[in-house]
Amino acid sequence: MPEWLLKDENYQPLPDRDTFIDKSILSLLRILSRIRAQSGYTGGKHSVHAPWKVAGTFLLIVLLSLSRNLWFLAAVGAYLLVALSMMPAERILRILKTGLVIAFFSFLVLLPSFFMGNRYSLVMIPLKTLATVTAVGILSHTTGWHCVTGALKSFFIPDIFIFVLDITIKYIVLLGELSLDLFYSLKLRSVGKNTGKYSSLSGIAGTLFLRSKEMAEDMYSAMECRGFTGSYRVRRRFRFTAADFLYVMVHAAFIAIFVYLG
Repeated sequence: MPEWLLKDENYQPLPDRDTFIDKSILSLLRILSRIRAQSGYTGGKHSVHAPWKVAGTFLLIVLLSLSRNLWFLAAVGAYLLVALSMMPAERILRILKTGLVIAFFSFLVLLPSFFMGNRYSLVMIPLKTLATVTAVGILSHTTGWHCVTGALKSFFIPDIFIFVLDITIKYIVLLGELSLDLFYSLKLRSVGKNTGKYSSLSGIAGTLFLRSKEMAEDMYSAMECRGFTGSYRVRRRFRFTAADFLYVMVHAAFIAIFVYLG
């Protein structure tokens, strides 16, 4: 028996910090959980159908961009607050947090113009930004991705745009899961003091690139075998409900208010 086999192992790994890996894993988990949650959103029995939501959100964005009246912004803000009040508290906090952060950033960017006498932009643009981001947030937190792509097809959006959007969302999830596995492997293999964590990013990025290339080739072959021609068809039809009618009337009222206020 070799003498070294009879000796006790007293290896004590040096302490090390895994903050970089832990933060990367948490950020990826946060992004993937949001995408999965958003993809699983389904409307209730009395919810508005996706095409009306997409059209109404786009209309609000256009009207907010063109409006120069503070009362119109107040009317839109009141409507958005009512819509937010019907959502769960977690989604309300998430939407408001995103909107307030972006509005505050636009406020900081426009702050020098205030000292040059341009007070209008400092007030209106952050409010418009907050309302626009809130409207888009309400749409994204109440409508699934598949419903949004179906609504885009209803408005005769080119199929190539829908294809790119749909494939991009799916590949973000797939490559995000692969990145998680790579970070888990890096964490498990980092025993003791590992000074090469940051240099491992190049290996993770290279692996992701090669894997995405292989997945793209496999997807192309699968689509070619199944006879995919790049066209999307919407087979599902829906009835015009009372919720749809109320939604359309509210946005028609916004058009009337916009025209009345000039």
